[in-house]
Amino acid sequence: MSVLVNLIVMLGMLVVVPAGLRLAGAPELDRVRRLWPLFAVPGAVALWLPRGVPATALASCYALGAVLLALHAPPRLFRNLAASRIHAVTPAEVALLTALVTPSIAATALVAERSGHPLFGFGLGILALTVPHFHFAGFAAALVAGLVSRVADSTAGRFAALSVPLGTLLVLIGYFIGDRAELAGAVVLTAGMWTVALLTWHSVRAGQQDRITRLLLATSSAVLAVTMVLALSWALGEATGLPHPTLTWMAATHGLGNALGFALCSVLAWRRLQNPTDHEGRTV
Repeated sequence: MSVLVNLIVMLGMLVVVPAGLRLAGAPELDRVRRLWPLFAVPGAVALWLPRGVPATALASCYALGAVLLALHAPPRLFRNLAASRIHAVTPAEVALLTALVTPSIAATALVAERSGHPLFGFGLGILALTVPHFHFAGFAAALVAGLVSRVADSTAGRFAALSVPLGTLLVLIGYFIGDRAELAGAVVLTAGMWTVALLTWHSVRAGQQDRITRLLLATSSAVLAVTMVLALSWALGEATGLPHPTLTWMAATHGLGNALGFALCSVLAWRRLQNPTDHEGRTV
């Protein structure tokens, strides 16, 4: 399982996060996005080294980049609050702020796991799985929910944008206070991601003429419908003792599906949406 998890994490570090930052529409993130390979490449190398000082040092490089990204969230929030005297910060903005912060949670778990030391009582196996979780169920899910909410400016869109950050937060809290809180987070997160899938299918995909873009959006929607059932069944089993998939099975199905089918297809589709091309491939 460790090889598969490492490959999934590398996809998040090297592709999904920098591509997602490009989609955010936030010029202040351009510098950290350009510098991201300087942080992500050492982090990716750290995954394959034995636990110890070299792996910890390289993982710390990635953590530095993730912290620099997270530090953009507070000033962005304060600017929005200052400029919004009547309306609160929009749900799409809440989702984007969540996306900026979640890689730092993943990076913290990575540094602890690579150093071989449990963190807050969590074993090394859980820490290793926390890294991909907060890249995909955290960063990618929140980012895409925010993008969908911008296009589908409706009650459903606002629900999706808010429920994904809330669900991610509840799952994080559940790590500390118990499986039932984690189950509540999984329910909220599943509802939010199903709403993202539905809006992607009906509101985003339906208006596109480009077949590749439509296929990517359709794939991301269909994959979410399946992978979130797996996430919900695992959380329910952990909380109640009912039979549920093993962590190895979850990594091979839920984890791989979300990484390739949802996150990668989504960022590629939204990249095409933001940079439409004509039939000859020229940007229009």
